[in-house]
Amino acid sequence: MPIGSLQAIVVDCANPEALARFWQALIGGDVDVEDPDWVSLDGDDDGFYVVFQRVSDGGSGKGRIHFDVEVDDLPSAIDDAEQLGARKIGGTVVDDDGGSFQVMADPGGNEFLFLLS
Repeated sequence: MPIGSLQAIVVDCANPEALARFWQALIGGDVDVEDPDWVSLDGDDDGFYVVFQRVSDGGSGKGRIHFDVEVDDLPSAIDDAEQLGARKIGGTVVDDDGGSFQVMADPGGNEFLFLLS
């Protein structure tokens, strides 16, 4: 029996609404801005719930959690994300036993991966 249940994944950031809208453009969902310091992205039928929380410090070091976003076309996904303010990390697409992926950073500097489906 589990100790608890996952309520949400919370991302600390400087601009919650802007970052929620970035992720909405990437993975869908509905942005809910009830408080400018605590903006949620609700996936409705997809079952995800991500909250973007304003923090005063930028943090430091590599995060220990990241999002994996599955895509059908890596080059198009990378181009589209860069148009939204993301940037590539590590240069080129990685091809290994697990498949092909590109490490990215969202506009807040949080890392995520595009995985080729």
